[in-house]
Amino acid sequence: MIKRILSTKILKTSKVAPIIGIVGPRQSGKTTLAKEVFPNYTYVNLEQPDTRQYAQNDPKAFLNQYDNHIILDEIQRVPELFSYLQVKTDNDKKMGQYILTGSQHFLMMQSITQSLAGRIAIFNLYPLSYEELSNDNKQKKDIYTQIWYGGYPRLYEQEISPLIWINNYIQTYIDRDVSLISQITNLKTFETFLRVIAGRTGQLINLTSLSNDLGISHNTVKSWVNLLETSGIIYLLQPYFSNTSKRLIKSPKLYFTDTGLVCRLLGIENPTQLITHPLYGSIFETHIVIEYIKYYLNRGESPNIYFWRDKKGLEADLFKNISGSISEIYEIKSSQTIPEDAFSKLKQIQSITDNNSRLNIIYGGSENQSRTNGEIISWSSLHKFLAKI
Repeated sequence: MIKRILSTKILKTSKVAPIIGIVGPRQSGKTTLAKEVFPNYTYVNLEQPDTRQYAQNDPKAFLNQYDNHIILDEIQRVPELFSYLQVKTDNDKKMGQYILTGSQHFLMMQSITQSLAGRIAIFNLYPLSYEELSNDNKQKKDIYTQIWYGGYPRLYEQEISPLIWINNYIQTYIDRDVSLISQITNLKTFETFLRVIAGRTGQLINLTSLSNDLGISHNTVKSWVNLLETSGIIYLLQPYFSNTSKRLIKSPKLYFTDTGLVCRLLGIENPTQLITHPLYGSIFETHIVIEYIKYYLNRGESPNIYFWRDKKGLEADLFKNISGSISEIYEIKSSQTIPEDAFSKLKQIQSITDNNSRLNIIYGGSENQSRTNGEIISWSSLHKFLAKI
């Protein structure tokens, strides 16, 4: 079993919070993590029909039976429990009393906002990061293979072919999750939407363009994008705003949270096809952005990152304000070599935003370099670089 970095923060937080919530995409490893961190807790699976019916019909009796050191898996299936959990934990005043997991992020979050605010510490678990894989010597030999596999834990723990497993994952998500949690009736159209939007990963989201391409309404596209975001399939990276600049783009950029899923949706059948694929640059950027986000989420922190782009097309792929006037500005390049003038665009952005900004290029090569203008960071060393700043 590959150790999850988030386990340390969750265990520490359980000493000061009555409820721990672990949310994230389906099959990201939430249940396994909960059992690993809390091996002596009683595990209750609310996917089981009889258990779910008991919890729905008599939530008070259910929580009286399962009242201490309990893992409630797939908690979103029984939203009736939330208000009772509020009363139960307020009365018992025990820390780490309940561990809640849920794949359907948005249903769970809505219920938490209403009932458990101030009583629950929420952690977001994405599929395995490159850092976690390399800590366990399970990383792939090159960037193309790593991107093609993605990070779903079961692929590494059971050595299953991504071609088979992720295809089944897609169908399960559409046939089971989407039909259960939304009013979507035409699942075939939704599957087409999913494959089309995979081709937009790493790009500014354009709802009108998607609507026209798919022949569906603007509001439908908007609701489907929201469905993907809140269930953890995609991440919307927001643009950086400053009070002094009115030239900035206001649309977010869309990133899938797993590149293996992107590859299956785009019909990429092996890692070699990525080398010449017209979307490789966007897929590589997706890998880097999500790895950046995972680094902070795995430590229980908010990534607090944006992208910077003006209306003339000048862009920094990642922009993070560290403190006061100091920012980290990143450009992501899929190439394995870096030209001498590589920092020219970043220096333009630096002059517009803040001259104290630190400039960084993350690229597809293997060597790290400290140059006069900034840092050159290998894709495989990103987590080590972030540990230093």
